[in-house]
Amino acid sequence: MMRRIGRAARDMFRRATTAVTEAGQTTAEYALVILGAAAIGTLVLTWATKSHVIGKLFDTVVGKILPG
Repeated sequence: MMRRIGRAARDMFRRATTAVTEAGQTTAEYALVILGAAAIGTLVLTWATKSHVIGKLFDTVVGKILPG
């Protein structure tokens, strides 16, 4: 009887520990994805600003809306 209780307690502890470890791993993965997306966004924004693509796009859009 005591052995069965000990085994059940060990199994519960393993499941709880695994769940916490997996939750931490998932959080770390999300953090890495967010950092990667921010890095790519920064590169695209830097490229667009230095090549004046945003200004050209804005001028084209305004030119189509307000011809003149």
